[in-house]
Amino acid sequence: MGDRAAVVWDSSLLGYDLGGEHPFNPIRLELTMRLASALGVLDGVELRVPEPATESDLERVHELGYVRAVQQAPTVAWDVGHGLGTDDNPVFDRMHAASALVVGGSLLGAREIASGAADRAVSIAGGLHHAMRDRAAGFCVYNDCAVAISWLLDNGFDRIAYLDVDVHHGDGVQAAFYDDPRVLTVSLHQNPATLWPGTGFVNELGGREAMGSSVNIPLPPHTRDPAWLRVFNAVVPSLLSAFRPQILVTQCGVDTHEEDPLADLSLSVDGHREIYRTLRGLADRYAGGKWLATGGGGYQLLRVVPRSWSHLIATVLDRDVAPETRVPADWTATVRKIAPHADLPTTMSDGRDTAFDPWGGGLDRPVDAVIRDVRRAVFPLHGLDPDDPRD
Repeated sequence: MGDRAAVVWDSSLLGYDLGGEHPFNPIRLELTMRLASALGVLDGVELRVPEPATESDLERVHELGYVRAVQQAPTVAWDVGHGLGTDDNPVFDRMHAASALVVGGSLLGAREIASGAADRAVSIAGGLHHAMRDRAAGFCVYNDCAVAISWLLDNGFDRIAYLDVDVHHGDGVQAAFYDDPRVLTVSLHQNPATLWPGTGFVNELGGREAMGSSVNIPLPPHTRDPAWLRVFNAVVPSLLSAFRPQILVTQCGVDTHEEDPLADLSLSVDGHREIYRTLRGLADRYAGGKWLATGGGGYQLLRVVPRSWSHLIATVLDRDVAPETRVPADWTATVRKIAPHADLPTTMSDGRDTAFDPWGGGLDRPVDAVIRDVRRAVFPLHGLDPDDPRD
């Protein structure tokens, strides 16, 4: 698969920098690419270099007035509105160009797949899933996931499944396609009663013409790998089997990790690795092998994001990194220059067991109530039996 998979990257993507002490620090991208390189994951891989998305690309999901506000924000002295200039979304120099380049990265991945040049593509700089039609939100200026999906809908795809495993609800992508039955949006996230943005409840099912096309799986705080995987496997494969997507688009935020400072799920790097392997298997089984993967959230910049996303890149390339693999000494030395006293990992694993018991139809585990509620809300809309574990 290595020559049939595209890795989208250029150091210019580091320009999406919200500045200062903002948690969305582009160092996480640089350290990921350095680690993937040091591990040999990128040996012989020709990186695909993106161009900025055009205004017409952005207008697929954003109002022109909002795009104009982003373009003008760094040079105007008054409140530009649209969610810009807040603590979450501070105005920064060349904000439009940097944000459009992130969208261009995800678009390039989509185009590589649509053209047949690749079956899979990954852009770790993407995954800005909170941006709305006319406003920035949650560190996201433009919604690259939604733009890429919209472009795919106009270029040979009419059944697209979007899977979002970030700790936060994929609200911007859900909003963009809430009334479009061609796009199945599935978001697994920390229960929105306990975490921003406060949306993503089970009863958000899609608009009247698209009931069942929006699927939300809210997980209790402190959910660990086995419980997360139990829920995912009790819901998602059956829906993909019924929906029959032509491509999977995934947002692979790693702020689900137990060390992430902004949320309260308790996954591990081992869990993330298993999630990516599961996504790859689902793409192969249900979507003709076509898989566009993006990054997303993740705010443990040194210990978590580089390892987890190196596993993601490796999984896309079919160059899986064994959990017991040692973290290369030259990478560690690089990080030590930035953070001399940081507690750095020594292997590509957190030493966690990700094995889980498949759901059997009952309420044996705390998360089984989530499984029951989601299946009962969504499965009948897809012709599936919510109480039969074979479905």
